[in-house]
Amino acid sequence: MRLRVEFTTEPFDLDEAPAHALVAREVIEAAELDAVDVGPFGNTAEGPADTVLTAVDALLRKTLDSGATRVSLQVNVIGEGER
Repeated sequence: MRLRVEFTTEPFDLDEAPAHALVAREVIEAAELDAVDVGPFGNTAEGPADTVLTAVDALLRKTLDSGATRVSLQVNVIGEGER
């Protein structure tokens, strides 16, 4: 099974990326996921279910430890060839 995760961390700071946002980027980029897209208002990544779920666990723990007050995420099952 393949999963796609979409997430944001808050609070937002339009002038400078907060520590929790930088941590989120590091976690997702280190997870060896496919189709990673990191942006200022939302982030997506996809990959095998076990890899995505492990990354989501690390993402939640590390961003909350780094000052995030809210992490919004959505996880979808994606079919073969679906992007």
